[in-house]
Amino acid sequence: MKSLIIASLMFSWSIFGQTPEERGLEIAQMMKTATEGFVSDSSEMEMILIDSYGTRVSRKMKGISIEGQNDEGRALTEFLSPADVKGTKLLTHSHKGEDDDQWLFLPAMKRKKRISGGARSSSFMGSEFSYEDLGSQDIDKFNFKFIADEPIKGGKAWRVERKSKKRSGYSKQVMVVHQEYLSPVTIEYYDRRGGLLKVAEFTDWKQMKVGSKNFWKSGNVHVKNIQTKKESIFKWEKRELGKSVDAAMFSPGALR
Repeated sequence: MKSLIIASLMFSWSIFGQTPEERGLEIAQMMKTATEGFVSDSSEMEMILIDSYGTRVSRKMKGISIEGQNDEGRALTEFLSPADVKGTKLLTHSHKGEDDDQWLFLPAMKRKKRISGGARSSSFMGSEFSYEDLGSQDIDKFNFKFIADEPIKGGKAWRVERKSKKRSGYSKQVMVVHQEYLSPVTIEYYDRRGGLLKVAEFTDWKQMKVGSKNFWKSGNVHVKNIQTKKESIFKWEKRELGKSVDAAMFSPGALR
């Protein structure tokens, strides 16, 4: 059924002569529809930091997010080890078309600080992921442009550009969107001067189910900074979707 829908959309594009911007937005809307209905997403995670010399540092985490209504999702990540970061938490409140609210709780200082403005483009805990990367990617926050159909190993994809409508650490992002997963398998991030900054590759895809709906989820994202030669890897383990979650845990006042 999904393949028939995609074929129909591609046929209508050729018949009615969509602009690259219209086609890009249509693909983004398909991606959004594919991710709706997961209810909640909980997992254990490992973040691996790799410096330019190849030295690795591993950090263990746990995370949980809830879908919310009107794209007002919530996400909480907590570091479990090593000792120097244990208890550090990142709380994100997503907003439709607006900047997310984010708070970082630092246990050593027993206080939380709000991440806002230019700080959103800074590194999250020394990784190649920014706070902006870890926020919501709601389609109302971007302008989209279809670039080309693109063959990839084991399937077909679309190359789509997106540019933030608001202040961002990136001039643009270019996604390679898998036509079956309806999710990026590669994202290229360009700095504010237009140079390629880093590339994220999403692998270890698994199909998960909530009710009657199937979801494709990546179990590994590997980010390589082209300019600094540093790398970061996120791995998801023991991942579960659709669990009942107490929304009170996502209150800024609960960060302690």
